[in-house]
Amino acid sequence: MSASEPESMDVLVSLDLSFSQVRMLFVLSWNGDLPINELAERLSLSVAAAGRNVDQLVTQGLAYRREDASDRRIKRVSLSEAGRTVATTHLECKRDHLRRFASKVPEPDRQRLIEALNPILAGESLPVLTQEIYR
Repeated sequence: MSASEPESMDVLVSLDLSFSQVRMLFVLSWNGDLPINELAERLSLSVAAAGRNVDQLVTQGLAYRREDASDRRIKRVSLSEAGRTVATTHLECKRDHLRRFASKVPEPDRQRLIEALNPILAGESLPVLTQEIYR
């Protein structure tokens, strides 16, 4: 995965996003629409810091901020189409690199790798781990 890092980071670097803003993009891509206070909690940021980061994403056209339909005091954040494209492009670059890697692994080794990963992928630990990463 780390071999694909320079390639997959190019778009993020070109947007001049902070690490917190990049993390926000991925949390929003995983969770969809979130209140700013929940986004702050998931990223271990203050609500004020999360709000500033959201402002930057909105300014760059990567996210939308709107009032909650049932409570106007709550501000909700979601990715714009451009924000979804950035997150998806980054993840697809990672997936492509994994596919290229897998295609170069000799067939017997690939089979053993698949057999080892199947129980992990079928189990409950992977979704929990993934949610913790994006939490």
